Amino acid sequence: MNKPIGIFDSGIGGLTVAKAIADALPNETIIYFGDTAHLPYGDKSKESIIGYSKRITTFLLAKECKAIVIACNTASAHAYAELKTEFPNVPIINVIDPTVDYCLSKYQTGKIGIIATRGTIKSRIYPRKINKKNPNLEVPQAATPLLAPMIEEGFFNNNISKTIINSYLSNKNFDDIDALILACTHYPLIKKEVIAFFKRPVDVIDSATVVAEYTKKMLNALLG
Repeated sequence: MNKPIGIFDSGIGGLTVAKAIADALPNETIIYFGDTAHLPYGDKSKESIIGYSKRITTFLLAKECKAIVIACNTASAHAYAELKTEFPNVPIINVIDPTVDYCLSKYQTGKIGIIATRGTIKSRIYPRKINKKNPNLEVPQAATPLLAPMIEEGFFNNNISKTIINSYLSNKNFDDIDALILACTHYPLIKKEVIAFFKRPVDVIDSATVVAEYTKKMLNALLG
């Protein structure tokens, strides 16, 4: 029996990761858990997010999932280490580490911006992980708390989303960035709008395809 891959997020955002994994691994079965009861995670406490993540992982493992993908940057930042300790016998994949490694493979110098929920930004996990391996990279970041709820409500690709996105990306810290990491799995749904904001080439990076390729490699290595 080919056991499923379990994927969870606070809402619909993680479906961008689920779709990319389905495209990369078309023969796999996926069970997706969107925790809309506690949406959004970005403004919840670390302790709450750890609690939600443990309960969801327990549920997915009861469904005989062979691997767990945390398709949420906030949960990846706050709960990944706890889940690895609590569930040592199952592969657990977060969305942050593969994205950081991807950026480090592309950029040795320059300026990489980060937009994310308050929880992810407050953790400073992206600057810490990037600068630990490459202190030469500038990593300005900004919390963009309206974006995930906006997307959940279906407000994207319209004047409302354009106004909010333009307001956030006008942050002076993002002047002259070479790349921008969309550090929330909801944000690929507004990737075209983000690209349209910049009047010059900026590498807009979403984690969905990066994490899908990482998941494929990890499962092939671990499970054959």
